[in-house]
Amino acid sequence: MARIRVLLADDHKLVRAGIHALLKTAADVEIVAEGSDGREALRLIAAHHPDIVLMDIMMPNLNGLDATARIVRNFPRTRVVILSMNLDEDSVLKAIRAGAAGYLVKSADPAELELAVRAVARGERFISSAVSEHVLAACLNRVDKEQTSIERLPLRQREVLQLIAEGHTTKEIATKLAISTKTAEAYRAELMKALDIHDIASLTRYAIRVGLVSLDS
Repeated sequence: MARIRVLLADDHKLVRAGIHALLKTAADVEIVAEGSDGREALRLIAAHHPDIVLMDIMMPNLNGLDATARIVRNFPRTRVVILSMNLDEDSVLKAIRAGAAGYLVKSADPAELELAVRAVARGERFISSAVSEHVLAACLNRVDKEQTSIERLPLRQREVLQLIAEGHTTKEIATKLAISTKTAEAYRAELMKALDIHDIASLTRYAIRVGLVSLDS
C-alpha cells in the first residue's frame, strides 16, 4: 500500500520533532521533508512532491496562509492542513479561504493528527474537533462573501508587507523574492497606495493587527 507522503512546515524545531515522533509510529505515513518557513516549504514541495503539508500559520519570510495559497495554485495535488493555536472564526475562515483542506488545533489530542492526515489524503476536509460547530458553520457561510483588506491584496503585496513588517530593507526584500530593487520599491509603493498607509511603522502595525506577523517577529 502506498504511504502518505507528508512535509512538515513549522519554524519551531521542537514542534516539528514532536509531530515527526507522533507520525513516525503510523505505518502508512512517511515524513519526506521538514521546513522552517513558507518559502522553504515551497522549495521542498517542488523537490519532494508530498501528498500532505502540515503547515504552521505564523512563520517568518512567508507565512503559512500565503504559502498555502501558492501551494493550491502551483501544486494542486498537494493538500494542506493548517496547524494553529487559534479556535476563532476568523482564523478558520482565513485558512479555508487560502485553500487549506484541513485545520488542526495544536492543542488537539495527538490521535487527531493521524485522523487529519488520512482524511485529507482521501480527499476529504478535516476540521479539528476543538473547533465548535457554530464557528465552523459561520466560517462556511462566509467563505464566498466579504473579504478583509488583507485578503483583497494580491499575494505578492502580502509577501512584501510581511517582509517589511519583519524589518527587512528593500534590498533584502528584492533578494528574498528574486526581483530587482526597483521592482521591490514599486511593490511597496503599490502596497501603500492600496492600504492608504504611507509609512513603514504604520504598515508594521497594520501587519500585526491583521495577524500577518506577531509582536515577536
